[in-house]
Amino acid sequence: MIIWLASYPKSGNTWVRVFLNSLFYTDDNESDINNLSIGQFPNRKHFKDIAVNMDDINEFSKHCINAQLKLNLSNETIFLKTHHAYWKNGDYKFTDTQTTLGVIYIVRDPRNVITSLKNHYNFKNYDDTLKFLLDDRKVIGTKNSEKEVDLPHIISSWKNHFNSWKKMNKNYLLIKYENLINFPELEFEKITKYLENLINKKFERKKILDAIKKSDFYNLKKKEKYNGFIEAPISIDQPISFFNMGPKNNWRKLVDNKISKKIEKEFKKEMLELNYL
Repeated sequence: MIIWLASYPKSGNTWVRVFLNSLFYTDDNESDINNLSIGQFPNRKHFKDIAVNMDDINEFSKHCINAQLKLNLSNETIFLKTHHAYWKNGDYKFTDTQTTLGVIYIVRDPRNVITSLKNHYNFKNYDDTLKFLLDDRKVIGTKNSEKEVDLPHIISSWKNHFNSWKKMNKNYLLIKYENLINFPELEFEKITKYLENLINKKFERKKILDAIKKSDFYNLKKKEKYNGFIEAPISIDQPISFFNMGPKNNWRKLVDNKISKKIEKEFKKEMLELNYL
């Protein structure tokens, strides 16, 4: 069954994905970030022979769980990264408890998310980026793209995304990006203990520490610099780094006060719940 690595964009999902990829699938000293065993959902190949036009949101919604049922025919534990909100479109859901074993949800302070979004999508200013963050009907991705993982994703706003996945209460684990930075061993061990209980598997501490080292932000940034990263955004103006600032991303130094106050006002309930306020 599927264990989701779910998050709003630019919240640390890839970081956790590389850690788990190293923990489960890599025995050598290094991991190839362009050839990760943990894939993304949706992927066009997941809908082969299922959906006629998966670039159509309604068609995609109708067959989303069918694609997951097809994946689960392997009878194995499958990790999948996703940025989709846990939505319901009419009678159809993004996923359900029949296809899902658990959810690791990674959340990040939206005042720092906005700085990463600005870089990733090459927005001209924070006002435009704020509109993205607040958009309850936000869909990302490209229709009819040649990239298998580049297709419409229903993400909604930061607030709705966070609240949506709390409704999937089957083996739900919340991970805060800030804790991954400040207390990496404690937080990654929290993930491994969750998985040990969920799939009845034990991990040696040495292997956990090795996986933490391999997934270190600056290690990933170095790999992107020399080998590129296939998931980095494409810009005709200038190259855009996927692994941009990481721990150095500090909204207090980067975001205008009026923008940060607007975020705090719009997301006050959720930010208080997460101790961001």
